[in-house]
Amino acid sequence: MIRTSLTLINWRVGLLLSFIAGSLFWLFTLDPIPQNPAYHAFADSGSWFGIPNTWNVISNVPFLIAGFWGVHMVLSLKDQRSYTGWLVLFVGICFVSFGSAYYHWNPSNDSLVWDRLPMTVGFMGLFVALTGEYVGQKWIRILLVPAIVIGASSVLVWHLTDDLRFYAWVQGMPLGVVAIYLLVFKSAYSHTWTLAIALSAYILAKVVESYDVEVFDMIALSGHSLKHLLAATGCFLLVSYIQHRGPRQNA
Repeated sequence: MIRTSLTLINWRVGLLLSFIAGSLFWLFTLDPIPQNPAYHAFADSGSWFGIPNTWNVISNVPFLIAGFWGVHMVLSLKDQRSYTGWLVLFVGICFVSFGSAYYHWNPSNDSLVWDRLPMTVGFMGLFVALTGEYVGQKWIRILLVPAIVIGASSVLVWHLTDDLRFYAWVQGMPLGVVAIYLLVFKSAYSHTWTLAIALSAYILAKVVESYDVEVFDMIALSGHSLKHLLAATGCFLLVSYIQHRGPRQNA
């Protein structure tokens, strides 16, 4: 029985490590991916009340609310086992609100750095927090600082080389890891279905972002602004997970 359990654990961890390493290796077999200059030309450039690109700016407010609420919930936790990873995530979400608003006020590669930097920190916080919950708490101490450094470095690499590959991996890898955890690992906590909905909300956000103009023509709200709202919804769902989850009796 012990040997069977160890085999299952090794198989799951092997799948996880294969995805992390394999996705990075595959990405760097591709040609460098430069930042498209047209990225900064958003469908909705309207200005209201002296705020340029108004809806792309103010649609970041929900991130600030979700981030502060998340920080409050984490600081209120009685179960502190994955405390630091979640705290990094929600602090990162708070700064996404400011960084993204700053970027959309005056879109450029230079201002985009301050949008992407807190995003990568937040993604890595989520990756580390869930790794602690699904694989083992010791990995939070081992991974947190290196993960944050890797996340921040990906933005620096993009900004200095105009190559998005490493940044794309830092954004995409944690989402794939979350999916693997939900599908083949067993969490120490209940309410993991909330994580699945949060992941779905973010994937949908990335889809509507790709149809910025089409969504704007359809509903008079740009795909990029809608992306902010959907991604923030995912953040609120993560806060809900922290608020309502409980330890599994057999975990």
